[in-house]
Amino acid sequence: MKQLAIIGGGTAGTIVANRMARALPHKEWTVTVLDPAPEHLYQPGLLFLPFGAHDERKMIRPRKKTLHRRLSWRQVGVRAVDHENKVLELDDGDRLAYDLVVITSGSRIRPELTDGLMGDAWRRDHFDFYTLDGAQALREKLPAFKGGRLVLNVVEMPIKCPVAPLEFMFLADAYFTKRGIRDDVELVYATPLDSAFTKPYCAAQMSYLLEAKGIKVVTEFNTMKADGNKLVSYDDRTEPYDLLVSIPTHSGAAFVETSGIGDELDFIPTDRHTLLAKDMRDVFVLGDAIDLPSSKAGSVAHFQSEVVGHNLLAAIADKPLEPDFDGHANCFVETGHGKAMLIDFNYDVQPLPGKYPVPGIGPFSLMKESRANHAGKLGFRWLYWHGLLPAKPLPVSHRMSMRGKKALPPAKPDAPTATPVA
Repeated sequence: MKQLAIIGGGTAGTIVANRMARALPHKEWTVTVLDPAPEHLYQPGLLFLPFGAHDERKMIRPRKKTLHRRLSWRQVGVRAVDHENKVLELDDGDRLAYDLVVITSGSRIRPELTDGLMGDAWRRDHFDFYTLDGAQALREKLPAFKGGRLVLNVVEMPIKCPVAPLEFMFLADAYFTKRGIRDDVELVYATPLDSAFTKPYCAAQMSYLLEAKGIKVVTEFNTMKADGNKLVSYDDRTEPYDLLVSIPTHSGAAFVETSGIGDELDFIPTDRHTLLAKDMRDVFVLGDAIDLPSSKAGSVAHFQSEVVGHNLLAAIADKPLEPDFDGHANCFVETGHGKAMLIDFNYDVQPLPGKYPVPGIGPFSLMKESRANHAGKLGFRWLYWHGLLPAKPLPVSHRMSMRGKKALPPAKPDAPTATPVA
């Protein structure tokens, strides 16, 4: 029997595993998923927990129930990848030989890499919401927050779901408004980027929303440490806070560093179109583990899984790989008060206005707030469990389409450009 090993059972790993369980002849191939966690977490739901949601039961499922019956799941982590000998060293001391391997080990938050972020203040004055424990702790803290300066700080890029910090600020504005204390709370968004978002048109639109909601944006803030009740940047600027919500430094899995196969943050160098790992044989990478300039979001993992699925079959048949991943990403962006925005983009095309997924009809609006978009955000959880994870065919192409999108007019030479909030 030949072995396809999949390292990681998160969104990317589960989708590609379920896809390959149906695509490969089960009398010739064993598909093994390696993940020590007993449960699968719906990560988009973490955003809502700090603001009073209590739906963890709908966010967590036993991992066994998310995997196709033909799959073999081993509840063990990976210690190292020996790609020269095509062997995985496992945490339990065992070794697993493979013919092909797919690395979908995701990313992890590293608050310990920022001086002063952890210690006594962690989960008391310093919080995260990118983990279940962190989101739950913040849910306990926010009702007791009576006013002051709430600073959300993105320590370093890249991060999972790059729009989630902005969503948090929009929801915080709505939350404190509903409590009747919005005027007593100063909301500050401190980012290492030079604007609120990386894509120019999207940055302008997000800046408008931030201005309208009275959220201050501090740009190019490269955090060095948390010192007492203030953040200190490498250029000696400071941002005081009464409550700090941190998006800590992200890195790849620990075994990536052990194996010597990653970059300085342990993300794996990967071909941006075929998703074949660079400088390794028979290794594909997708999801948050990659070093590519695509978004680290669930939709991207879905689109990448289609490309990896095709290319795994091509590799088995000794055929050329298809350079078919274009960086396609789309996601709903919660803007508060029961509304959301939808963005759709790829490596080369920034988010544009229009209708989605049916051109001219929708029902979702691109780059525009609507209640339909908010309903789509909430309804995505059902699609995640019943369509996305099982790798069922969905009526959305893995390649970005320009149908239904409105191209932006070229800027006039003498026209002023939009200025990001600073």
